[in-house]
Amino acid sequence: MTKFLDFEKPIADLEGKIEELRHISGRDLNIVDEVARLQNKADRLLRQTYQNLTPWQKVQVARHPDRPKFFDYLDSLVDDFMPLSGDRLFGEDCAIIGGFGRLLGRSVMVIGQQKGHDTETRIKHNFGMPKPEGYRKAQRLMRLADRFNLPVITFVDTAGAFPGIEAEERGQAEAIASCIHVCLDIKVPLLSVVIGEGGSGGAIAIAAANTVLMLEHAVYSVISPEGCASILWRSATKAPEAAEAQKLTAQDLLQLGVIDKIIAEPVGGAHRHKTAILRQVKETIEGALVPLLTLDGAQLLKDRREKFVKMGQKGL
Repeated sequence: MTKFLDFEKPIADLEGKIEELRHISGRDLNIVDEVARLQNKADRLLRQTYQNLTPWQKVQVARHPDRPKFFDYLDSLVDDFMPLSGDRLFGEDCAIIGGFGRLLGRSVMVIGQQKGHDTETRIKHNFGMPKPEGYRKAQRLMRLADRFNLPVITFVDTAGAFPGIEAEERGQAEAIASCIHVCLDIKVPLLSVVIGEGGSGGAIAIAAANTVLMLEHAVYSVISPEGCASILWRSATKAPEAAEAQKLTAQDLLQLGVIDKIIAEPVGGAHRHKTAILRQVKETIEGALVPLLTLDGAQLLKDRREKFVKMGQKGL
């Protein structure tokens, strides 16, 4: 059953009426016609709503509990996945999962941030917020892919790196900075997909890629709207205003040159049509990866570094 967001209340009311009528319709043609009329109205309202989402509403959609997570993409897109654990320095971090697999018939290294679907898995994966050992594991896996000349595909979905004191004690800032450095240093194709939240350095640590794809209703920013509002206005209630100012939507970021392509979502968001979005992401990754495979390591490295050096100039 679909979980409705606050701004979807009119749609939820219509869907509720439709469900009630379906339970009592029987063979009453008048009720059947009324159900069809209400369904058309609900579909139209859903389209209109999602065509005019505010940045804050997009944040809510990106955080929807039913939105496909990394494991959904992993199960659908990658065959023969072999997870590799640990950073060889401290331990295993379940917020970042990575390993070898086959994507589109080609061996690749896949790395992604996993939030979890329910209370148990969210706790296990620390709500998708990696600690230093997670980023050091990602570095190890990217270096391994570089050694064996395998493309790296990363999936970004995190509110940010874990802000706890133990993470700071183990060198969170250094781990993130080093991870970005490795992204900009390997000589194999690196492709990143922002599938939900792209929060702060926790996201760009695995997204400094040759090509950055982003789902239509995903968000990508230096800080959460609530965090930004707390700093600027001393109140998290100003989050909608912060989201507007941050230019965190896929449409804004494409215009600014921060991302390279937007992956269209089905009407109503990825959480309503998981099969469709998984297929769309797979096709888009194929289209983006093939041109990168034609470039040699030196060119891939040069293009990636120049991309981020120039970032921010477009639209200024």
